[in-house]
Amino acid sequence: MLAERLYSIGQMCDEFEVTARALRFYEDEELISPERRGTQRLYSERDRARLAWILRGKRVGFSLATIREMVDLYDVGDERATQRLVTLERCRERVETLERQRVDIDAMIAELKDFIALVERQPKD
Repeated sequence: MLAERLYSIGQMCDEFEVTARALRFYEDEELISPERRGTQRLYSERDRARLAWILRGKRVGFSLATIREMVDLYDVGDERATQRLVTLERCRERVETLERQRVDIDAMIAELKDFIALVERQPKD
């Protein structure tokens, strides 16, 4: 049986372009759980996969609670079927939210441009 690959905090920081402080934060939030050998933290493939999910979730605007829900489903034992279903549902919800926000942002931009044009047309004193 092959030994599980372990990663140091430095390797994780380099690979994912995060700080050691960020990794410790995710550990405190119980999103990842490195093995401890004295003061050294060793991250497993599981931690590495979970960190990838965490960072992706943050990039697209998921809350830590939503991210936790999705990554915890990794361990359900149904070959990640539940995780895939929940992830698809949450991602579709997020897309819908972002699309609504885009409409609102486009309307605000148009209103601001109209206001700028109005101000620029006013006579200068």
